[in-house]
Amino acid sequence: MRHSVRRGVVHCTASALILLSLGGVATAQRPVLKSIELCNGADRTSPDIQIDACTSLIDSGKQTPQTLVIAYNNRGNAYVAKGEYDRAVQDYDQSIKLSPTYSKAFNNRGVAFQKKGEYDRAIKDFDESIKLNPDYGNAFANRAATYQIKGEYERAARDYDEAIRLKPTLEAAWNGRCWSRAVVGELQAALADCNEALRLEPNVAATFDSRGLIYLKLGEWDSAITDYSSALRLDPKLASALYGRGLAKLKKRETIEGNADVAAAKELAANIAEEFVHYGVQ
Repeated sequence: MRHSVRRGVVHCTASALILLSLGGVATAQRPVLKSIELCNGADRTSPDIQIDACTSLIDSGKQTPQTLVIAYNNRGNAYVAKGEYDRAVQDYDQSIKLSPTYSKAFNNRGVAFQKKGEYDRAIKDFDESIKLNPDYGNAFANRAATYQIKGEYERAARDYDEAIRLKPTLEAAWNGRCWSRAVVGELQAALADCNEALRLEPNVAATFDSRGLIYLKLGEWDSAITDYSSALRLDPKLASALYGRGLAKLKKRETIEGNADVAAAKELAANIAEEFVHYGVQ
């Protein structure tokens, strides 16, 4: 999984700045209201739009501390969307400095640390987010995903249990628990989780990839090939799906196609074979 796809990660959580109705508002206030709207993420065409709007509010010198807490958080989310994780962390730091009990900023900073590969720092932030808000399903799911990356699948599964209890429609948690259970060999329970994840969101490459692993471990080669092919239609460069499909084809003695998939997977992720040994598949 470290060389395939991130499973079970919930995107950074935004908070909404209070947006007053434009009706009857003085013309001078309209740019501010527009900035609030865009900082809230009203225009998703580019993270830069949200960054510019939040920056306008932050730099105005006229906003309340609570507005700044949310503006820094939301700008941090936009930086994460751009892959600028260091700048995101700096913004979350400012949000937390202004409001040390703001659980969303801790969760979001944890996501940024996770994407930077700083897994222990990420877990520490998720711990704090959960301490501040014990009913925060997203934070449980994100901590689970981080444990999963570290190979601590049983701890991941327990956190996914809690995320699902708190937020039963969270597809990422169902898929994440599916993967954790598949790796440790709880295949029927894993299959039920993947099926629920696909019911909630039918077009997620990572979930087809997870279910493909289950079928591979069950020896159901045709079903594995079908799911891995579905994953590749959605994400053609998903190394784990290419490698898994290649193994299933080789089991069916489709040697030429199987070897081609395996070779393509190794081009994308040189250690993919070692990863599958870790999953219990050779």
